[in-house]
Amino acid sequence: MLAVACRFTAGRFHATPWGRHVNEADVEWPPSPWRFLRALIATWHRKHDPGEFPEARLEVLVNALSGVAPVYRLPDAVHAHTRHYMPVREGRADKSVLVFDAFLRIDPDEELIIAWPDLDPDLELLGSLDALMRDLNFFGRAESWIECRRLEGWNPEDANCRPGNLAVNPATGETSEPVRLIVPRSAADYAQWQQQTVGDLRLEKLAKQKRLSVLATLPERLIDALRLETGDIQRAGWSLAPGATEVLYQRPQGALGVRRRRVPEWHRTSRITTARFALAGRPLPRVEDTVRVAERMRAALMSRAKRRFGESDIPAQLSGHGLPPDNRHAHAFFLPEGNDKGRIDHVIVHAEAGFPQEMLKVFEDLPILRGQDGSQWQVALESVGGREDERHWQAIQSAIPALGHAAVWVTRTPYLHPWHAKKGFGYVEQIRRECRERGLPIPTQVDLLPEIPVGSGRSCRPVQFHRFRTKRGLTQPDTHGAFVRLTFPQPISGPLALGFGCHYGLGLFAPSHDSE
Repeated sequence: MLAVACRFTAGRFHATPWGRHVNEADVEWPPSPWRFLRALIATWHRKHDPGEFPEARLEVLVNALSGVAPVYRLPDAVHAHTRHYMPVREGRADKSVLVFDAFLRIDPDEELIIAWPDLDPDLELLGSLDALMRDLNFFGRAESWIECRRLEGWNPEDANCRPGNLAVNPATGETSEPVRLIVPRSAADYAQWQQQTVGDLRLEKLAKQKRLSVLATLPERLIDALRLETGDIQRAGWSLAPGATEVLYQRPQGALGVRRRRVPEWHRTSRITTARFALAGRPLPRVEDTVRVAERMRAALMSRAKRRFGESDIPAQLSGHGLPPDNRHAHAFFLPEGNDKGRIDHVIVHAEAGFPQEMLKVFEDLPILRGQDGSQWQVALESVGGREDERHWQAIQSAIPALGHAAVWVTRTPYLHPWHAKKGFGYVEQIRRECRERGLPIPTQVDLLPEIPVGSGRSCRPVQFHRFRTKRGLTQPDTHGAFVRLTFPQPISGPLALGFGCHYGLGLFAPSHDSE
C-alpha cells in the first residue's frame, strides 16, 4: 500500500476541472490522479538533474502510479471565489471583463490523503517518489502551496472518497456525491490505444494540417502524453487528454459546503440563557432599525423551532406563550447590537429562565436573516452560555457590552413607557415602577438625554429611530420615546431592557463607566 499526505500551507487550493471554463468558478476536488502525476513530472523538470535522477527512474514511477484509481481522505473544504475586472484589448478599444477566481478554503493543518491500496512499490520507487514530493511546492495553480509526505501504515478504510457508481452506501444508507476524475491509463493500455488511434487517424480523411496537429498530441509513451501542454491538446480538438480516462468517484455529500463552527462541548452541558449571533452582509442594518431586525430575528427562530418541535411544542422561553403572568419577562429578549459605525452586526437572544438544550440545534440552524424589504444577511452562531457556568459566562460578558456589570446604565435605543402617561406618572415614575415590579433596585437618579451617539461621530434623537411594532392590534402607550441614564444604588448585571417593546431591542441599556 502506498499513501501520501498533502497539506495546503496557504489554506487554498486552485484548480479548474478539465473541460470547464474558469468563469464557471468550479474547483476540481479531489485533485485528479492525472494532475498529481503531471505535478511530479513538472517537479522533475524544474528541480532535478537528469544525471542524478535519470528520466528512466521517473518513467518507472509514472507507470507504476498509472492505470490504478487511488482512494482519498478529503479534509473539510469550503468553496469560495473572488471576482476581478481584467483589462482586455479588443481591436483599438480597451474593455474590462469580469473574471471569477474560484478556490477551496482548507485548514492549513488538515491533510489531503491519496492512497493506492493495491500498490506495493519497491524501495527504489519509494525513494524516487520521496525525492519528488520533497521538492513539490505547489499543486494545481502556482498559489496552491503544498507540503507532501509519504505515510506509513495508513488504513485505507479511513478513505471517504472512492471510485464507484453507487451514490448510496447499501450498508449504512449514507448518500454521497458523484464526481468525475481523470485517471491515466496504464502504460500498456496507452501503448495499445495509441497505436490503434494513430492507425485510425491515418485512414480518416482529415485535412493535412489537422491530421498533423492531432498526431503531434499522440506520443508513443505515456509519460510524454502527461507532458503535453493543455493548449496543444485543446487546439487539436481532444475532448479528453490523450492517455486519460474518466472515472466516477463518490465523495461525501456536501463536501464543498460551508461548515459551521462546532459549538464547544461546555455549551451543551450548561443551562443556556444567552446566544449571540453575528450578522454579515452589505449593507448591515442601521441601529435605527433595531426593532425591525429584532422582529425578523424572532420570526426566523420561531420558524426554525416550529420545523423542529412542531407548532404546539415550541419552547415557551422562545415564544413567550403559555407563561404565567408573573414570569417577570423571563422569556426571550431579541437584542440587536450596533457597532462603532452605527450598524447592527450582532444579535443577542437572552432568556433569564434558560432555554432547553434542544434549542441549541435551532440556534445552529439559522443561516440567513431576511428583512421585509428583501435584504438578507448571513447569520452565524458566535457563542452561547449560561450564568451557571461562571468561568465561561465571564468570558461572554467581557465580549458583549450589554451583559456588563455597572451602577450607571444609558439607553442605546429609545425607551418607550409601557403605561399611558398621566400627571405625575411620566418617564421617571414609570421606570421606577417597572424596576420595582421586575425585582431590580430602584434607580436613585433618572436623567433624560436629548440625544445619544450611534457611531461614526453621528448622534440621533429618539424620533430618528423606528419605534413601532408590526403586531396588529397592539396598544402602544408611547410613540415618541426618550433616552435615559439610570443610576442604581449598587451595580447590576445586564442585559437591561425596559419599557414598551423591550423584548425587541427598544429601551436597551448599556453600562456606562463615566464618572459624571
